[in-house]
Amino acid sequence: MVEENQKSPHILNASSNLLGLCFVVLTSLKLLRVSQRTLIDEFTSGATLLFMISCILSFLSIRGSLKRSRRLENVADIIFLCGLGLLFLTALLFSLNIIS
Repeated sequence: MVEENQKSPHILNASSNLLGLCFVVLTSLKLLRVSQRTLIDEFTSGATLLFMISCILSFLSIRGSLKRSRRLENVADIIFLCGLGLLFLTALLFSLNIIS
């Protein structure tokens, strides 16, 4: 039998790790004083917000009732994927020197 609430701990773990990575990137940009010249910090801030929401929703999914838990888990999953896509887009644009 498959557990009903099986994705939430993985979403919480991955999104919290990527949230920490986003904070490191933002701090590095501020220390290097390049945040004024690029759009990287805006994209990273957006990903940070999405990962933070995903963390909260996946935690609430773990703590909630079964019906509410599935809904929160699905929303957390979608928001996590949006944050991951935004982080991927940022890395792609950064590596191709498109962001300025």
